[in-house]
Amino acid sequence: MQQMLMGKNALVTGGTAGIGKEIALQFARQGASVAIFGTNEERAIAAVQEMEKVKISENQKFAYFLVDVAHSKNVEETLSKLLADWSRIDILVNNAGITRDNLLMRMSEEDWDLVVDVNLKSVYNTCRVLARPMMKARSGKIINITSVIGLTGNAGQTNYAASKSGMIGFTKSLAKELASRNVCVNCVAPGYIETQMTQELPDSVKEAVLSKIPLARIGQPSDIAHAVLFLASDLANYITGQVLTVDGGMVI
Repeated sequence: MQQMLMGKNALVTGGTAGIGKEIALQFARQGASVAIFGTNEERAIAAVQEMEKVKISENQKFAYFLVDVAHSKNVEETLSKLLADWSRIDILVNNAGITRDNLLMRMSEEDWDLVVDVNLKSVYNTCRVLARPMMKARSGKIINITSVIGLTGNAGQTNYAASKSGMIGFTKSLAKELASRNVCVNCVAPGYIETQMTQELPDSVKEAVLSKIPLARIGQPSDIAHAVLFLASDLANYITGQVLTVDGGMVI
């Protein structure tokens, strides 16, 4: 099924690699114009080039912006420029995220603050700017990429788990605030997905995780992108405030 997002304008943070890039490509295949936020210009240019190759309409536009999503002013200025150029954003995907793992006793304040700012404050930064125009348009989809770790916790990841759990509470609250204006806000919680970040884990860790997945396979970025596409499309117009877990049954 194609053209699910024809004529829509989408923004994907952390859209230059991994899950974020796959979401951007999936949107492009479905007819959306897509802007991506990232911090690596080389990867951003490559992602835009890939979107150009899979677009289905000459009317589609693609753009990238080098943005530190943890900084409110940087986000606000960039979104103001994007809104001036594109007039509206119909779909926002907050995917930017990092890890700085350590046991709490050894975790520096810097690593705590950085993870919370990039993973959670960034969601505040983008949603605060885009909520008003979406409400005015009485239309919009916001999808926040959390994690199963935000549901279960994980030793050595108190900062990451707190940020991802915080995204869930944020999403449910914002969904209640925006529902009367027909703006839907949801989460997707990936499980163990094959990305550059997970590929660097030791084989013993990978095997231990795999043993906990009932479907007995590691997820692919496309598995997450398909779930996000569903929530971004008109098929999900009566769904808001939910957490869609895409993890092969890992947290059953």
